Amino acid sequence: MMYVDIFLMLISSLLVVICVLVGVAFLTLMERKILGYIQIRKGPNKVGIFGFPQPFSDAIKLFTKEQTYPFMSNYFLYYLAPVFNLFLSLVLWMCLPFFSGLFSFGLGVLFFLCCSSLSVYTVMLAGWSSNSSYAMLGSLRSVAQTISYEVSLALVLMSFLFLIGSLSFMDFMIYQNSLWFFFLCLPLCMVWFISSLAETNRTPFDFAEGESELVSGFNVEYSSGGFALIFLAEYSSILFMSLMCCVLFLGGNVNSILFFFMLGMMSFLWVWVRGTLPRFRYDKLMYLAWKSFLPVSLNYMFFFSGMKVYLYSSMI
Repeated sequence: MMYVDIFLMLISSLLVVICVLVGVAFLTLMERKILGYIQIRKGPNKVGIFGFPQPFSDAIKLFTKEQTYPFMSNYFLYYLAPVFNLFLSLVLWMCLPFFSGLFSFGLGVLFFLCCSSLSVYTVMLAGWSSNSSYAMLGSLRSVAQTISYEVSLALVLMSFLFLIGSLSFMDFMIYQNSLWFFFLCLPLCMVWFISSLAETNRTPFDFAEGESELVSGFNVEYSSGGFALIFLAEYSSILFMSLMCCVLFLGGNVNSILFFFMLGMMSFLWVWVRGTLPRFRYDKLMYLAWKSFLPVSLNYMFFFSGMKVYLYSSMI
């Protein structure tokens, strides 16, 4: 019986990964179409009906191009970094509250924090192993940015852990049956969303890939398959962080069709922000993390922990 369970878990996780990759393909199409209409143009519409097969033709083009590698680069790490980056972004999906079981376990929040922290190393290795000054500079900026915003993300999560007293994502759904956390703590929701933008290296915080001053950042030396894997990892992380916003603040009821509609709306917000806002200055990005978000999330954490202690003491 145990072998059957393991086999079913592997099949289920494979299905999740395939669905995520197909979702990523159509997220890129949605982004290009929305950006096109924001800039008063059509976007991709030549390949197939309304440009629907465009993501697949792009994938075929990228994976069939010639793979190059920089002279004197660290060959093994140079190729391993994009693969490990995509692997980490897909492994994150295993901690979600699936009702089919899968890997949904009581320490899902801890698993999320551990895996999301590891993605910093893949960016650092990609920049360093390329043996390029531009790639190294881009990776250093990206690592500094990601580490800064991970602090506020972890503190926001800890605030909710004090509220619900559990490390399981399943309990977020139970505690939001009557009232969404979005209405209970709107400032924390804003901090989480903006920190998620910074965590996924998206506009207005896309300093890792600032084309105008960094020549595309840590992935500048990657072509064909390596670039495609980095691209897939980034968009998989965007989808996952959108889903985390829905789980934490918008009910988190994965049984409901409304949940997936809200997931689509959150993904749309990522694209909308990209089409609307200019890039920040790098020092302002750091000031925002350490001087604004850190005090706000710390104060909320102290407030929730104090409230919990007060409630317990009054019950006793």
